[in-house]
Amino acid sequence: MEGDKLTNENNKKVMIIIAHPDDGEFGAGGTLAKWAREGFEIYYTLCTSGDKGTSDPKITASELTATRETEQQNAANVIGAKGVAFLRHTDGELNNNESLRQDISREIRRIKPDIVICQDPTNRFGDNHINHPDHRAAGDAALDCIYPSARDYHAFPQLINEGFMPHNVLEVYLTGPGGSTPTVIDISSTIEVKINALLEHRSQVGADNPERVEMLISRVKERANNLGKEFGVEYAEIFRYIALGR
Repeated sequence: MEGDKLTNENNKKVMIIIAHPDDGEFGAGGTLAKWAREGFEIYYTLCTSGDKGTSDPKITASELTATRETEQQNAANVIGAKGVAFLRHTDGELNNNESLRQDISREIRRIKPDIVICQDPTNRFGDNHINHPDHRAAGDAALDCIYPSARDYHAFPQLINEGFMPHNVLEVYLTGPGGSTPTVIDISSTIEVKINALLEHRSQVGADNPERVEMLISRVKERANNLGKEFGVEYAEIFRYIALGR
């Protein structure tokens, strides 16, 4: 199913809710860049700042937080995003709890997106990977905020006191396998933007190791190309799509 035909042309404000810096670029970077080019407003919400994403014992969690937040901001700039919010929950310990849901609901009510992209909480493992538990928790929490917490007036009264009124999200795109009838976005025109945004995550992609960088670029292009071939385009990203506004 072609995603370009699904999105209502009036739904121009997009929020991506993800667990870690670089999750957005891996899962939806080409789509975000494409929509930004088409005049959509793109906003990021990061549940954690990836403060445990290193094997270097000399780097402290606070140092890594600062590094990865800067990298994420730089990547979002490459994509063409309007803003990035960091919720700063602890990396590796993310839970779909009241605290996380209140923080995400606040961002949804503040930005008032028409479209939310989030991680598919049902994507637990594949043939050659186990999905990070933070990804599943972030996806679960995002969906619980889209419905009902961000929508319902009496959910989180503190947010009303802060001036954040309820908001209805109209469309949801879940990154991951795409389900039995995936929604396909042709990213042939923005595959290089996706890669350039990913390369801003220097602490994660091995920026000082050209061979590792080339392997990453090859892997990202190969995956997008394999998905594209399946659906008749050069490069693609796929999603599970939920239409709430119909």
